[in-house]
Amino acid sequence: MSNAVAHAEAHGHAVHHDALQHHFETMQQQKEASTLGMWVFLLTEVLFFGGLFFAYLLYRVWYFDAFAEASRTLDISLGAFNTAVLIGSSLTMALAVRSAQTNQRSATVRWLISTIVLGCVFLGVKVVEYADKFEHHHVPGPHFISESPWAAQEQLFFSLYFTMTGLHALHMIVGVGIMSVITWMAAKGKFDEHYYTPVEMAGLYWHFVDLVWIYLFPLLYLVERHN
Repeated sequence: MSNAVAHAEAHGHAVHHDALQHHFETMQQQKEASTLGMWVFLLTEVLFFGGLFFAYLLYRVWYFDAFAEASRTLDISLGAFNTAVLIGSSLTMALAVRSAQTNQRSATVRWLISTIVLGCVFLGVKVVEYADKFEHHHVPGPHFISESPWAAQEQLFFSLYFTMTGLHALHMIVGVGIMSVITWMAAKGKFDEHYYTPVEMAGLYWHFVDLVWIYLFPLLYLVERHN
């Protein structure tokens, strides 16, 4: 707790924190503005990914057999593993936010680092999956190879696969960068029970990216897997 906060509490005044920006009157007002801004940003992300999901679902209905055939070439075990990894990272992120709220600096840093490590594990698995697609010539373009009668439609599947998972991976890379900065701030003691908004907002972003994958996994990897 900062001296300014302790002094304000001792005299019964409104809490004035060192992190309070000059254009806000209270820490609560500053947090509400940050939260609103983050939710507006996430809404634009929902619209962005929503358009891709709609396009995928439309083509999946039109070319179901081709999409099912292409989906079977994806490694479901790696996809499931990555799903578990991201669910775990959501847990560590939530624990990091809770630790920041209760002014536990070392625990906050520890959970943030755990989140970064899990994010990097996810990205590493995607590199392995992408490498496999290049090796088997499943990348859309002049070198695409498929022996099925729906080769053209399969290319459409893989175009959407690389676009959607690639953009998701890009969001993960940005998330890892954000978490690295937040971890540095936490290690420097920038957060306490009165100021933990950056950790909480970073957590919202991270949970959103995890949620997108929760939808991507069944849509891309589980097309008619019972056959």
